[in-house]
Amino acid sequence: MARQQLFTENTVTAVLPVMQNPTLSNVGLLMRLWGVVLLGNLIGTGVAAWAFEYMPIFDEETRDAFVKIGMEVMKNSPTEMFANAIISGWIIATMVWMFPAAGGAKIVVIILMTWLIALGDTTHIVVGSVEILYLVFNGTLPWSDFLWPFALPTLAGNICGGTFIFALMSHAQIRNDMSNKRKEEARLRGERLERERKKAEKQR
Repeated sequence: MARQQLFTENTVTAVLPVMQNPTLSNVGLLMRLWGVVLLGNLIGTGVAAWAFEYMPIFDEETRDAFVKIGMEVMKNSPTEMFANAIISGWIIATMVWMFPAAGGAKIVVIILMTWLIALGDTTHIVVGSVEILYLVFNGTLPWSDFLWPFALPTLAGNICGGTFIFALMSHAQIRNDMSNKRKEEARLRGERLERERKKAEKQR
């Protein structure tokens, strides 16, 4: 709503132009965008997780609940992290795709889609980083556990869900629309040429 950048939002809007014109230059620009946005997202989640642990914001009961939530995520194997992340990546991509038609109902779309992510207990590289980094900062997990089995499989799954599934479907739809447009232009051009031919025959 505030026009901020979430990594998984850019698996649709930024990928479609690259799929339309897949040059090395465009791929490089996409990688740069993904890297900057992901780094910014992870810095933000890291600051939040650090604040939750070290600042006097929550009582011990709430902190214990944070640990429990994070450990529930870590019960997933790398394969499960990857599979769940595909679903959440696809949901976020769907949300972004719906925004232009949502109008004043964007907040409803956001609540619905994020609720689906929570309902399905899926993994998300940005949201989940707060949960897992909290465990790292309070000493429950080492940094290596943040990278594997959580971050790398989840990141790959989010990219697959948002890019290789949703963006491919969207690209196919756009290609089909463009193909129909070209067919209509060709039909109109043919009709115009036919009228000009008949007109020329009458003049003879």
